[in-house]
Amino acid sequence: MKLSRKNLNERLNHLYDVIIVGGGAGGLSAAIYLQRYNLSCLVVEKGRGRSFWMQELRNYLGLPADTPGRELLQRGQEHALSLGADYLRGYVEAVTEETTEAGKSFAVRVKIGKTDSIYPVFRSKYVIAASGLIDYLPRLDNMQNVYDYAGYNLHVCMICDGYDMNDKLCGLFVGSEASINTAFVLNWFTPYITVFTNGQVEVGSEMRQKLQDHGFPLVETPIQQFLGENHQMTGVELVDGSTVKLETGLVAMGSRYHSEYLKGLDLEWKGGNLVTDSMCRTSHPRIFAVGDLKEGLNQVSVAVADGTLAATAIWRDIRRSSPPRRWEQNLSIGAVS
Repeated sequence: MKLSRKNLNERLNHLYDVIIVGGGAGGLSAAIYLQRYNLSCLVVEKGRGRSFWMQELRNYLGLPADTPGRELLQRGQEHALSLGADYLRGYVEAVTEETTEAGKSFAVRVKIGKTDSIYPVFRSKYVIAASGLIDYLPRLDNMQNVYDYAGYNLHVCMICDGYDMNDKLCGLFVGSEASINTAFVLNWFTPYITVFTNGQVEVGSEMRQKLQDHGFPLVETPIQQFLGENHQMTGVELVDGSTVKLETGLVAMGSRYHSEYLKGLDLEWKGGNLVTDSMCRTSHPRIFAVGDLKEGLNQVSVAVADGTLAATAIWRDIRRSSPPRRWEQNLSIGAVS
């Protein structure tokens, strides 16, 4: 059921089999499989993750190309709820391990509400970290101008959307000199690349020469605004009043992982990613990581598969440690005869 301030007390004394931090594609996939394995789970979703901003899922098997990410998430949430999962909008602040007479479990502290916040603690035997990441976008005085195009033809993932940039005039918006190297992969899809630093990146002579050798213009003047209409970006206006015509764009400014709540636990990391085995199990046997938070390819299709793997591994653990179920009536009849 959906939890809120009004009814969450009904679950505070419940020990879930699994608490899933993150209600994106990976987290919801895990929830659906867990419930179908007759296990109990709580999904805690902070809202507006990467999948939410995907305006068209053009590379997902079986869905119309214009399916928005939020529709996929809504369907997944409804599916999980129909199977008996619990779902809560909130921000997980900390996960700590506890040992009681009943055994080992996790205490998950959640912040609910931006104002007059409350901080309930839920408990589970396992945790799935599915909290993903958020992409950095160009910082303009009017951020709504950026949001009008981000996720439409202003992309954040070349693997997802490179095909849609084929042979188009493309702006590459970077946040560091290192991210300019994205241009030399993006040119697989289009050679018509203009690099924008928004006046915030120092570019060395070697990189300048490399861009010149490829014919890629470098624009270091800060951006005033994106131009376009109906969510289709057609160029940028710079602070000096000049404009650059574009047909598409790719933001390559890095991202931030939502993983602070795990920092108090002894886990193996590789950069910002959790190291996992083939079933998405981390270095802690009862903590799993799926989707963008683990090492691997950041794709919705991969996250969905990760959720399936993690849920199945947890079910196997619990099943193997549980007593077998028997048809007691037949056993008693057999004993009498």
